[in-house]
Amino acid sequence: MTLTPMHFLIVCPLVALAGFVDSIAGGGGLISLPAYLLTGLPVHACIATNKLSSPMGTLVSTIRYAREGYIDWRLGAFCAAGALAGADIGAYFALLISDTVFRWLMLVILPLTAAFVLRGRALSQDAPATPALPFWRSALSGTLISLLVGMYDGFYGPGAGTFLLLLLSRFGHMDLRRANGVTKVANLSSNVASLAVYLMNGQVLLPLGLCAGLFSIAGNALGSRCFTKRGADIARPVILLVLTLFFARTALELLGIL
Repeated sequence: MTLTPMHFLIVCPLVALAGFVDSIAGGGGLISLPAYLLTGLPVHACIATNKLSSPMGTLVSTIRYAREGYIDWRLGAFCAAGALAGADIGAYFALLISDTVFRWLMLVILPLTAAFVLRGRALSQDAPATPALPFWRSALSGTLISLLVGMYDGFYGPGAGTFLLLLLSRFGHMDLRRANGVTKVANLSSNVASLAVYLMNGQVLLPLGLCAGLFSIAGNALGSRCFTKRGADIARPVILLVLTLFFARTALELLGIL
């Protein structure tokens, strides 16, 4: 598959923007995957290459959480195992679907995910705490949640981190800080597992993914330094703009106009 300078000019700035938005408000995947799709590259290659660049930025925030002591490593190990298994299953399933069918699916899945993520920022430090569960029950619920969300992440991806955070907080009875830390570990694990599947099947565009990954790291680092409580207000219009461009291009392609 031949890459042109235009592919890099479209993807890299938007992936950097996705990293910036993700670090301050979440939902970066709603920008980074459409960024690849806007280039007109095959869907499987876009999803696969996004699995290379996005974890590079996620790794930065995971290291930051680890240094600040926000990660429960014992619980994170169980959730990582579930996410690894789920993502492996999801990625293999994604490879069975044709490019055209996948684009039609995206026209349904992406807006639903966007609506959930953009309206799902209700979690806050002021949210009422739920009674903590015994460790073995937290580990079991966390593993099952990570398995299911990992399948979604391997198959598609955008919003997986938000889903994990919400589900671990509600059904795993974790406080926000603990859920955030475990989410970083599980999300990174699912990205790595699905990336391995896509690499073995030759779907990853390495030059584009590695270059975009550096931009993702830069965006995450900048967003971490520019953190603001108005992060959601910044993210929302950016996400909606990118999604509008994606929908317009995809609809025109499916109608045979492009």
